[in-house]
Amino acid sequence: RHEHDMALGNVIGSNLFNLLMAVGLAGLIQPFSVDAAVLFRDYGMVLLATVVLYVFCVGFRGRPSRVSRNEGGVLLAGYVAYMGWLLASST
Repeated sequence: RHEHDMALGNVIGSNLFNLLMAVGLAGLIQPFSVDAAVLFRDYGMVLLATVVLYVFCVGFRGRPSRVSRNEGGVLLAGYVAYMGWLLASST
């Protein structure tokens, strides 16, 4: 409770762990190639989501750091749009 920095660190740390460790371990087990478009799309979206979450958490609004319902809705809409983009590009 009231540990906003801890929550933000958990999100960023989780993103870094998933990108670096999970993909790295999979590459050690079975080497694979990744299309440049996939790297651009996925890493770009993770970077964008991290920056947006940082802006929402830090605020820059002159009030305590807190993600509002509207901001949560923006993050959820971004996730749904990203999943739609992935589904559309896979067919």
